Amino acid sequence: MPKASNAFDLIYQVVREIPAGRVTSYGAIAAYLGMKGGARMVGWAMNASHTIADLPAHRVVNRNGLLTGKNFFGGDRMQMLLESEGIQVENDQILRFNTHFWDPAIELL
Repeated sequence: MPKASNAFDLIYQVVREIPAGRVTSYGAIAAYLGMKGGARMVGWAMNASHTIADLPAHRVVNRNGLLTGKNFFGGDRMQMLLESEGIQVENDQILRFNTHFWDPAIELL
């Protein structure tokens, strides 16, 4: 489990671990960090993160693979970033979401 001075920093540490070509959800990050009901806080952190250069915030989507944070990227930038990593997106939905899903509770033991 990462250590940081505040919740956003903890969230950002997890997001930095998501490999290219994989995605995770707000809820999966919250569950990993022990933030019961914290998916909304993860969303707030992602919405506030777009000036952080080394943070792959485009790899965090909702539990159904929808690009719910795309408005914070401007236009279709979130989709373009995901597609550049080999993830197909159609109508703001990641195709074959389960094959791309990265669960920090399993991957960051």
